[in-house]
Amino acid sequence: MLRLLKHLTWKEWLLLLLAVGVIFASVYLELKLPDYTKELTTLVTTESTDMNAVWLNGGLMLLCALGGMGCSVISSFLFAVIASNFSASLRDKLFNRIMSFSNKEIHQFHTASLITRTTNDVVQMQMLISMGAAMMIRAPIMAVWALLKISSADISWTAATFIAVGAVLVVIIILIILCFPKFKRIQTLTDDLNNAARENITGVRVIRAFNAEDYQNKKYEKVNNDITKVNLFTSRALAVLNPTINLAINGLVIAIYWIGAALINSISIDPALPMDQAQLLYAQRVGHIANMTAFSQYALMVVMAFLMIVGIFIFVPRAMVSGKRINEVLSTESSIIDGEGEGEDANHIIEFKGVDFSYGGDSNYAVSHIDFAINKGETVAFIGSTGCGKTTLMNLLLRFYEVSNGEIKVEGKNIKNMKLSDLRSKIAFAPQKASLFKGSIDKNVTFGSKTIDDKLIDSSLENACCDFVSELDGGRQFEVAQGGSNLSGGQKQRLSIARALYKNSDILIFDDTFSALDFKTDLKVRRNIKKAASDKTVLIVAQRIGTIRDADKIIVMDKGNVVGIGTHEELLNSNPVYKEIALSQLDKEEL
Repeated sequence: MLRLLKHLTWKEWLLLLLAVGVIFASVYLELKLPDYTKELTTLVTTESTDMNAVWLNGGLMLLCALGGMGCSVISSFLFAVIASNFSASLRDKLFNRIMSFSNKEIHQFHTASLITRTTNDVVQMQMLISMGAAMMIRAPIMAVWALLKISSADISWTAATFIAVGAVLVVIIILIILCFPKFKRIQTLTDDLNNAARENITGVRVIRAFNAEDYQNKKYEKVNNDITKVNLFTSRALAVLNPTINLAINGLVIAIYWIGAALINSISIDPALPMDQAQLLYAQRVGHIANMTAFSQYALMVVMAFLMIVGIFIFVPRAMVSGKRINEVLSTESSIIDGEGEGEDANHIIEFKGVDFSYGGDSNYAVSHIDFAINKGETVAFIGSTGCGKTTLMNLLLRFYEVSNGEIKVEGKNIKNMKLSDLRSKIAFAPQKASLFKGSIDKNVTFGSKTIDDKLIDSSLENACCDFVSELDGGRQFEVAQGGSNLSGGQKQRLSIARALYKNSDILIFDDTFSALDFKTDLKVRRNIKKAASDKTVLIVAQRIGTIRDADKIIVMDKGNVVGIGTHEELLNSNPVYKEIALSQLDKEEL
């Protein structure tokens, strides 16, 4: 958790030092109150006391109380500012680090866990600083300072204070041992709870279609009950603290007054004593009374300091777990390392040379021995059975994952040596699952572009057959819901195609993007793309023979291997895998 302090800016460090100084002033003013109480007790128990001295003493006590309150307000404000700025900075760094992750790191942490770490865990750190940091600094200062003042008084009172403090410490240590593992468990269960809620919400249509509400509710209830049980355990354990503190405070007060009464009664004043001796004994009695009142305040301050430590204990364990989880994300480097060079002109715009890749990092390759080259301006299609590695190749080309062996070249240079921004600026991508973002149609089509070209937006929408846009309320300014939930699957896919066309990159990738389109729209969109992007290199991943049959080159994949490369006619006559796929969709006469 302490490693997160390096993320504080120099301004926040200055505010922290100022807050510590204010806390010292506050503690000093509070510890002056018992001194004035002692003096005031002496004054009111002494004959012929000057009332001006009483008023002066009372006034100084009031000033100390007001000063202490003011310092507390200022320190709370400073820590609130530090906590707000620190949490904002932490969220920003977490978000940027997550955005730099490859798909490998995303799957390693899981989406639900990353959301929890960016929100709930950061909130725990913010609460620790805004509410707990002041107590963490104040409690030891007050405890040590008050104990130093106590040590100058009677040993009996000091011993009683240490016994009370020791009892409280024993209870705190036992609770730390019992509760700390549970707090770690709570954060993990929070991940599971978010994951279960996310799964239910995103899959609500499937759940309802299969009447699986009860089944999913039971899954959610299990996780919810688990986290409830752990929270109940920690709450019940921490419930012991307040009674323990109250018992320690009340017991200490009784002990202080009992010891004080014993000390006062031990001084007996014999009426037969001379006047000067009687006055001396009386002064000792008054001194014991004054010390008792002052010491009771000091002792209570010591116990209150430990009460603040108890308050810290509520925040620190969970914050420590949250800090560790945040550090895990911030210290994880992406497996995709940004290159430094740029692309070079070459005959082949894309080239795969001996490429192997495994999702698990072992020898169980998802794709293996991949070798092919694509020339500039070619339209190349990829076809094969489900799970044969078509989308994996597109992900490797975009460097969403790093190849295990071999190399991929774009414009003659290994993509590992290219800047990610340069590589991805050369590629426009329409993914298998259309992802739209909250905002207008225009903002979705021009997503990631620095310039807005109205003519290019219109032509991109037209080429993607997005004629439905004109019928929407507001047209291009129609507000798309998060994830495009207020649009149909076909509408989302066509907007995804329009977004890729608007980017106007040298390489266009359509990863099974036409699957939700009817045959007529599919054909029209492909014809528009061929016309609008005649000078572009187009990669099409598809399952339909009709979608890919006109491609310049078709790459057939089977079980992670390339088993055929050629045109539709060539493969139909020479490649059994391709022929089997074709015959499963069309009869011989249609082919």
